[in-house]
Amino acid sequence: MPTTAPSVAGALPTSRDEVVRRAKELRPILAEAGPSIDAAGSDPTDNMRLLGEAGLHALNVPAALGGLWDGPSFGGWRHTIETLAEISAGDGSTGQCWLSGALVAREIFDAPELPSETREQLADEVLHRGRRFVASNAETGGNGRVVGRKVPGGIVVDGTKTFNTNSGGGGQDITSVSFALLGDDEQLESSTRHHALIRLDNPALTLHHDWDNMGQRGTYSQTIDYREVFVPDGWHFPAHAADPYFFCAAMLLHAGLLQGIGEGAYDAAIAYLQKLNRPSMPKFGTATNDPLMHRQLGEMSSELAASRALMLTVAEQLESPARDAEPAEMAIRGFRAKVASTRAGLEVSSRIHDLTGARSTSNTYRLDRFWRNARTFGSHDSIDAKNAFIGAFDLAGALPAIPEYIRI
Repeated sequence: MPTTAPSVAGALPTSRDEVVRRAKELRPILAEAGPSIDAAGSDPTDNMRLLGEAGLHALNVPAALGGLWDGPSFGGWRHTIETLAEISAGDGSTGQCWLSGALVAREIFDAPELPSETREQLADEVLHRGRRFVASNAETGGNGRVVGRKVPGGIVVDGTKTFNTNSGGGGQDITSVSFALLGDDEQLESSTRHHALIRLDNPALTLHHDWDNMGQRGTYSQTIDYREVFVPDGWHFPAHAADPYFFCAAMLLHAGLLQGIGEGAYDAAIAYLQKLNRPSMPKFGTATNDPLMHRQLGEMSSELAASRALMLTVAEQLESPARDAEPAEMAIRGFRAKVASTRAGLEVSSRIHDLTGARSTSNTYRLDRFWRNARTFGSHDSIDAKNAFIGAFDLAGALPAIPEYIRI
């Protein structure tokens, strides 16, 4: 598969700590683009370019291929989650795009069926050309399953995916589309999902540009049609069995995004208050002398600090090769982290106008985007279900049947 994207300048980070440091430095820069991304519902192209130039994708490329990922499936996960939170604090849509690419990268580079030359090429593209990966999995609301058929030299993929986050960059970016493989009799060859890696500028793809949601407007999670797309051998692979700790890892990704959105809302409120310096009541003179504002800010700050601490603690426990808990226990810890960060993100993003006042509702600031972003992603799957898992586990020591609560 040819590549045409220009090389990304800059030296790659040499440690995971350096990745987090670079993400922290980018946080205020990413935030500057947040209002315009939200207003236009446009792809965060410049933000994603900055992430590529900073080498943040190295966290999800194996060390053997020039990246910083080593150890088990979720090695270095604490740094990945912390980086995600910093990016998302800058801009929620940028965070979700990076999250999607990170998860797909881990899946691709962990696939032993892909030939070494494919993995090496993809690693080079991610690390040095800022290539982005798209998770093309959802078929809800579509017209049936996406299927693949074997043909000489490869497979042909056909169908529609209705949710494709991180696809707004187009060009040579790559979608990892999941599909059901059919045999010669047009019946499922096996129950195993398969994946095909396809460039977004392939003329057999139709990108609908139909993403127009209340929040996370820059994720560009559009519909994509795959119409008899030929994928050569070496660029498709069967999905391997999910890591038993996957639920914990996925919930931490959700937590990192919501955590970041909440922190971004808090940052924006602080900046607004510092600039206007207007108190809640005339008797206090200024915001800096207003104890009612101080109390509310302190409360929100503590909520965010507590949820961040839980999230990073669980992420560090997950990445330990020794693994100090069974998968069910780690899933519960991941659920708790998601509940805590989701509630903190929603709470802070919904309360900031109590502090900033009516003037701050101007579309010049678009401070409402934080709540819309948090509410949109927070609706992804039920917090009630997470709490039901936690309560059932604490009461009976076992998880309920997850497919009864979560569509997977």
